[in-house]
Amino acid sequence: MRITRLFTGPDDLSCFEDIGIPLESKGPLGLFSDLTAAKAVFFREITPGYHYPWHNVLCREYVVTLSGRAEIEAGSGEKRRFTRGDVLLAEDTTGRGHQTRCTSKTPWRQIFVTLP
Repeated sequence: MRITRLFTGPDDLSCFEDIGIPLESKGPLGLFSDLTAAKAVFFREITPGYHYPWHNVLCREYVVTLSGRAEIEAGSGEKRRFTRGDVLLAEDTTGRGHQTRCTSKTPWRQIFVTLP
């Protein structure tokens, strides 16, 4: 399974990379990843037109888009779009950070899974 990672590079600018999550067969139950400990889970809804200027995440977290669309711009200048089903591992807790825009005409709904 492929997801997007947002992290702080050695130049203190956030950047993206695509990473793979290894999956192992559990027979008829399907493919599973290794377990990952979670600290908290919460949901968020952002209205169309929302723009949050440069910021960092407070802690490492998975962000799963449930509906709507957003564009995230990394400090490196690269922009990526996220839509239903996309998973982002946000780890840019230091440096310039990133900015976020809701680009859909409907709310951007997400689930956050914060990591220890």
